[in-house]
Amino acid sequence: MNILHISAVKNWGGGENHIENLCLELQRSNPEVTNLILCTRGKKFHQRLTVSELDHETAPLKVNFDPRFIYKIGSLCKSRKIDLIHLHDPRAMALAVFADKFFDLSPFVFSKKISFPVKKRKQTLYKYNYPKIKKYLCVSNHTKDIMAEAVKDKEKLKTIYHGTRIDNKSDKTSFLLREQFDLAPQDTIIGNIANHHRAKSLETFIQVADHLINKKGLKDFHFIQIGTFTERTAALQEKVKELNLEQNVHFLGYTPRASNFLPQFDITLITSSNEGMPQVIYESFYHKVPVVSTSVAGIPEIVKNGETGFLADKFDFLKLSDLILHVKNNPEEMKAITERSRKALLENYTTTKMAQKTLAEYKKIVYGL
Repeated sequence: MNILHISAVKNWGGGENHIENLCLELQRSNPEVTNLILCTRGKKFHQRLTVSELDHETAPLKVNFDPRFIYKIGSLCKSRKIDLIHLHDPRAMALAVFADKFFDLSPFVFSKKISFPVKKRKQTLYKYNYPKIKKYLCVSNHTKDIMAEAVKDKEKLKTIYHGTRIDNKSDKTSFLLREQFDLAPQDTIIGNIANHHRAKSLETFIQVADHLINKKGLKDFHFIQIGTFTERTAALQEKVKELNLEQNVHFLGYTPRASNFLPQFDITLITSSNEGMPQVIYESFYHKVPVVSTSVAGIPEIVKNGETGFLADKFDFLKLSDLILHVKNNPEEMKAITERSRKALLENYTTTKMAQKTLAEYKKIVYGL
């Protein structure tokens, strides 16, 4: 079986991590399945793949319907005898639909990785209900419900949680956070890993820091945020400066192997206002780092409040602050919670399980099994 994975995303994020994990798992467990990744030339995913063992091709994508990218899809399908095309983002979907008009491509599978509703525009609904799409793989039940509002054939919807790889976990980093920022052993590191997009609501991250450090006077709390800078970054940095938090709030920007820093966090704080399913939750579970998160999208399906982590409503920085204090002040309770969260991860949310469930859907489409 020959699978073509298409990504038209320019940054590195959870979606690209999912593609990498899926292909690596299938390469290891099912070598009879060949996986080829087509990505945007010169962007972060391409850079990542150049140092990986995964088979990949690239094409320029300067405009939404760059004919060079479209032609590349068609030529790869012909030369590599592709049986199934796995589309990993909406732009990839649009490009494949367009390419199909010229090349009569193989069937599609689409991964829905975020919980933003599908716009009810005629052109958008046509794309999402394109007959070549045989299955919609949703990252959570919440995302599946969102897709059900746009997809006519509900039988095509399937929830497959992404999970995390177990075999590549490491705590090796190019520097130590405590040394980098001259932190004492008793200082508390509250970490966040997310690119600087609106849905991550990093403004709430700063509000939590302001409340605990400036309002509560907890100068031994340090907030460290890792993720790709965007056009939103300057305003975030300016807010930190305005609140005199520069000694306690640090934005590291894009950092390779960011998850390796997780064991150096005392608490993982997720402040998203919308999500798919943050990979950092699974990775925090693995490293036994307590999770405090907003209760949005599919997150409550994984983080069980008071059992495997703690939840607050989106934008509720006061509740998030209280939960952080609860985690800080109850170390014995946290030992039990992080044990449960790691157990839940190993039993339900590994990329091995994700890959096999995905492969089962591939086989249904290609072989009718």
